[in-house]
Amino acid sequence: MILKQSGTLKQSGKLALYGLAAALLMGSVAASAAKPPQEWDGLQRVQKGKLDNVYLRPGINLTGYTAIRIMPVDVEFDKNWDPNSNVRSMTRKLSSKDIERIRTELGVVFTDEFSKILSKRGYRISQTSGDDVLVLKAGLLNVYITAPDTMSAGRTRSYVMDAGHMTVMMQLHDSVTGQLLARGVETRRGDNMGHMQYSSSVTNTAEARAMFARWAKALTGGLEAMGAVPAAKPEG
Repeated sequence: MILKQSGTLKQSGKLALYGLAAALLMGSVAASAAKPPQEWDGLQRVQKGKLDNVYLRPGINLTGYTAIRIMPVDVEFDKNWDPNSNVRSMTRKLSSKDIERIRTELGVVFTDEFSKILSKRGYRISQTSGDDVLVLKAGLLNVYITAPDTMSAGRTRSYVMDAGHMTVMMQLHDSVTGQLLARGVETRRGDNMGHMQYSSSVTNTAEARAMFARWAKALTGGLEAMGAVPAAKPEG
């Protein structure tokens, strides 16, 4: 997924909407110093969700949906993320191309992990809209990667205590009407390793996969709780 200029501009607009929505939610939480808002874009917050904040359209019932269409994932880095702040060697500095590569790879890994887990639960992964298809739109916000790997030969090793953090916003839409049915938001941090560990593209990707797998399992649990029936028998 190579982003051209026009694609980047379009993505920036979509990310702004995701970022604004997340900021409104987090801002409301901070302002109240207690609970998130109970209503958001016509959706009502539910008390028992597998994510930090889950909002559903009143009376929602997903009976009849058997397939998921996963849209390209939007990725936004934390405004305070400066991967080159303490890097002296020019060969280890991340270029704009490196950062775009990380953005692209995160989106690919997210889609791959969700497709794998949804398929394992019996849901069909669709490339088109249809009466039985739900659209999953997701944004990865405030992404902060500790010691990203430039994959350059002879590099100096970086040692870190964790693999950073990111916030996910997932939205489910009816694929025919486009109506927003549900939204979930959660922030996760990489597991604190408790000891110094070499950080590379391999370990960072493993941390990302672990987060994405957790979110994908939360999504499948929510789908089943709301009546979405898998097209095939779940594996295992």
